Amino acid sequence: MADLLLPEWPAPPGVRAVQTLRTGGCSPAPWESFNLGDHVGDDPCRVAANRAELRAMLPGEPCWLRQVHGIRVVDAASVESVPEADAAFTRQPGTVCAVMTADCLPVLFCDRSGSVVAAAHAGWRGLLAGVLEATVGAMDVPPGELLAWFGPAIGAQRFEVGDEVRAAFVARDPAGAAAFRALDGGKWLADIYTLARQRLAAAGVAAVFVGGGCTVGDSTRFFSYRRDGTTGRMATLIWLDR
Repeated sequence: MADLLLPEWPAPPGVRAVQTLRTGGCSPAPWESFNLGDHVGDDPCRVAANRAELRAMLPGEPCWLRQVHGIRVVDAASVESVPEADAAFTRQPGTVCAVMTADCLPVLFCDRSGSVVAAAHAGWRGLLAGVLEATVGAMDVPPGELLAWFGPAIGAQRFEVGDEVRAAFVARDPAGAAAFRALDGGKWLADIYTLARQRLAAAGVAAVFVGGGCTVGDSTRFFSYRRDGTTGRMATLIWLDR
């Protein structure tokens, strides 16, 4: 059976969320074992079996996305195929929003009254472009009424980037400089959690909760593209009870 991580955050009654881990599925190495990604070279039958096991734990089929590191947000209750998008929201009970990651930051949202939920995929490109702000806007409630949960992602001691990445964030917001630590050779260690907090704070979302751990550093629980190259994908899911 698949192993799950349950977010620890003060979500209101009726808001349900889970984070899958890499364990408990049927995929062989290097996708071992609960791989949910159908675009990473794994046997489609294995992926389908893993997704079926996940589906049995949910009120409906997840709204899977074709993630492109952009800022498009879709209404999960109104899509009929797999849309090209990096976030989804819903006000419809039983509709499951989902994003897949293997180092990028998954972010879940809900409002304090439990009327709307969302999931966003925030790699550094999407984060820089404004995917979190776009998600907050699509939810159409006062930002101060929102809660956000950050799932497992690449940690601040592992996320090495070039000077151009730091320069892009600092150009957008000088406070972004605090999220980078200098290395030799024009390289930097980036703290994607701090960058995401800054973007949400600027959008008016202050209630942020962090869970999971570093995907690169924990090969037992997490898939990591940065660590392994060919690997599986985990899912971060949220929905409203029927």
